[in-house]
Amino acid sequence: MGIEHDDIASSEAENAIARHRTALQERFPLPALAARPSRRKKKTATLAAIALAAVSAAVLWADPAYRTDRLASAGGERATAVLADGSTLTLNTDTELQVAWHLRSRRVTLERGQTLFDVSHARWRPFSVAAGDTRVTVVGTMFEVWRLPQSVRVTVLRGKVRVENDASAGQPAYLTANQQVESAGAGLSPVAQVDAGARTAWKDGKLVFDRTPLADALAELRRYTRARIAAPDPQAASLLVSGVFDTARADAILDLLPDILPVTLTRNEQGEVLVRKWFEKDK
Repeated sequence: MGIEHDDIASSEAENAIARHRTALQERFPLPALAARPSRRKKKTATLAAIALAAVSAAVLWADPAYRTDRLASAGGERATAVLADGSTLTLNTDTELQVAWHLRSRRVTLERGQTLFDVSHARWRPFSVAAGDTRVTVVGTMFEVWRLPQSVRVTVLRGKVRVENDASAGQPAYLTANQQVESAGAGLSPVAQVDAGARTAWKDGKLVFDRTPLADALAELRRYTRARIAAPDPQAASLLVSGVFDTARADAILDLLPDILPVTLTRNEQGEVLVRKWFEKDK
């Protein structure tokens, strides 16, 4: 009997739905069915997706630059710049470089001079510096690159860098804090232990000489003064200089030399400062 009751109730319900079908459809409309794509259209969409993925992969592989910035400092001056990624670049006197922002990398080209890099960490986007044939690659660290006339000198203050010479077939050098390497046409020099803080004291406006040959000290001093300093005579060139000096007073450092070393300063007709060793017989 229960089954029959259910059949009767079901029949009555069907009759009621039939009588009010139109009203129910207006009140509770069915969602529109999406058109089923044809096999051809589906194949076209798939090919388009594959092509888009291939183009995207090619762009990422090529790693194009989307922005470049140029930074420079004048002779005798320093300049500091904070990059968009938080890295800080300190440019020493008479330095010029270009920063290129790529999709998967950050690249600097040091065209001349000396720069201290404090690089923000980004493992997925390595930071590299090119100076002639020399390349320095890091993830996040603090290091200096100095492009000299005949070589490139790399000094690390913190972290680790890889230095390569693209013109030679030698192995790259891996430097950590207080290590330095020089890159020239013949390749990389042996890694040397140095006092990186003293070597980069210029960032604080200081020159630190520790038993430095006068010829080298004068070469460094020339970068911070407008005075034309001639190469010292051979007997004066090997005299050793020690002390901490202010780069903003480079002319005063030059005038101070006769007080700390047995040398004399004279000027020739071309306006060059001549540095000669002083002897007792010169009295």
